[in-house]
Amino acid sequence: MSQTITTTLGPVRLIGDNATPIWGMPNAERNRRMAESSAKNGSRLAAGHELLFNLAYAFDPLLLRLALETPGTLFVWADTPIVGQVAQGINPLTAPHVIDLSDGRKLYNRQLRKLEQPMVRELTPATRREIERRSYFGAYKGVTDILTKYLWPELALILTRIAAQLRMTPNMVSVIGVTLCLLATYLFAKGLFWTGFLSGFIFMVLDTVDGKLARCTITSSKWGNVIDHGVDLVHPPFWWYFWGTGLAYWGLGLSGGTFTFIMTAVIAGYVLQRLIEGMFLKDFKMDIHVWRPFDSQFRLITARRNPNMVILFVALLAGRPDIGLIALAWWTILSLVVHAVRLVQAYAVSRSGKPIVSWMDEAEAAA
Repeated sequence: MSQTITTTLGPVRLIGDNATPIWGMPNAERNRRMAESSAKNGSRLAAGHELLFNLAYAFDPLLLRLALETPGTLFVWADTPIVGQVAQGINPLTAPHVIDLSDGRKLYNRQLRKLEQPMVRELTPATRREIERRSYFGAYKGVTDILTKYLWPELALILTRIAAQLRMTPNMVSVIGVTLCLLATYLFAKGLFWTGFLSGFIFMVLDTVDGKLARCTITSSKWGNVIDHGVDLVHPPFWWYFWGTGLAYWGLGLSGGTFTFIMTAVIAGYVLQRLIEGMFLKDFKMDIHVWRPFDSQFRLITARRNPNMVILFVALLAGRPDIGLIALAWWTILSLVVHAVRLVQAYAVSRSGKPIVSWMDEAEAAA
């Protein structure tokens, strides 16, 4: 049994039927959203080809992206077609590039910067929650900060499931998060560090939830990405600045010279690190944090918002939020130096005639 539907991407053939919902929607709707999302991102089907989805299965969206990159590609599990871009009217199993994922092979996801075996599971009431869990964790970047990777994934999973069941959009979650971000900024300025920290912590978790909700429910939007990444990019220096002014309420206000030094270090250091990351991406077409294993490990603790909040939290526990801000400034300087050295080293390697290749790409080739 199959049916063909028309999407912006082109003809989509849905094989079989499945009443088991995933992330609060039928599997047919989820697949339709994936096709429409691919079209929005510029993908197109080759002439005379159609997209094929097997509704009995749920799979990692990476497989769809790879199938769209190479016409005639079909991913299968043993002899069962899962997803692919095949010529219309043919037996899918006769496609020129049939890739069997049942052998346990791993594929490199450049979007999320990780090498792993893509998920393929039969979607049934008994497997639904496990599939949702795997698709949720599959949306995590392999290279990120220590808190996002280890501290709150389980909490964010619960909140993502709740949001999906309530039919909340990622933008709704983002608006709540932005409100809490602004509230944290105000509370820091008033020296209410613990209350501000709680508000900021919830915002940081929701900052994960909105992205995961968008990926799991296939509801990403241009403006949602602008809001999400824009807020992420802009707000950290404001937190550090108002943390510094709020120290006066604790009787720990910094001298003018010290305050100026710290603000120069954290703001200039933050901006320069971002510029270095941008230069690396522009010149070598990949993120600086995926070049060598050291860079990926350093991303766990580099002076971004979340690791910096760990520094402030430890200082707050000790009753010295002033020392925390000073430590944050020096850690920002050290992180900037590390990034600058890595950029210079990359240019030196490139000038020597050697390609700049991610260690993850090398691992994929070895696999």
